[in-house]
Amino acid sequence: MDEKRVRERVRSIVLRTLGRPSPASPKRRIVNELDVRDLAFGSTIDVPAGALITPLARQVMMDRHVTASTAPSRPAEANPVPSAIGRKVVALGSDHAGFALKEDLKPYLAELGFAVQDIGTSGPQSVDYPDFALAAAELVATGRAWRGIVVDGAGIGSAVAANKVPGVRAALCYDLATAVNSREHNDANVLTLGAGLIGPALARQIVKAWLETDFAGGRHARRVQKIVDIERRYGKGG
Repeated sequence: MDEKRVRERVRSIVLRTLGRPSPASPKRRIVNELDVRDLAFGSTIDVPAGALITPLARQVMMDRHVTASTAPSRPAEANPVPSAIGRKVVALGSDHAGFALKEDLKPYLAELGFAVQDIGTSGPQSVDYPDFALAAAELVATGRAWRGIVVDGAGIGSAVAANKVPGVRAALCYDLATAVNSREHNDANVLTLGAGLIGPALARQIVKAWLETDFAGGRHARRVQKIVDIERRYGKGG
């Protein structure tokens, strides 16, 4: 398959997964950190229905205890992706090597109280991990998912692919220490797992620790901001 067809296929999968409108449709409002950084502590920001809040903007809102007030929405679209505003939606995806572990984690995430957006794959047939890493990363980066989890054979490729999306900090974790560290120090918002490296029991422990660990802020916030600055300097990670 030539490069053009590969790009078209990836784009088709992502657009179908995200339910994104066509280029001719009206653009959705994006709320970024510039919109919220000067708001008073504990204030409220009016967010238009369907608007997207970037991960950095959400972090600033959490730091300043700013809440979002959503205006009345239009009639719901068919099969909408749940909004991450006010809900903890986890985008969950895998390639064929991670399919079985993804299916095991899906009910476990529900038990933990999270809404799961399963982005595929839907079976053990061979697929390409970058497609699903990209879909999960875009859901997180656009604010349509709170966090993302992607499973492949080793977890490395999905981390590399997801980290190409601006606003995403994907971390491959293989034990509890790396899970906690990636959240406390790096404010990771996408977790990748290697199904060939860990079993279901350890995967569940990692997922629980990763989802329940808060970002430590402080000196770590300064360092995460430097990561964001690098992203901007080099064409927003593209």
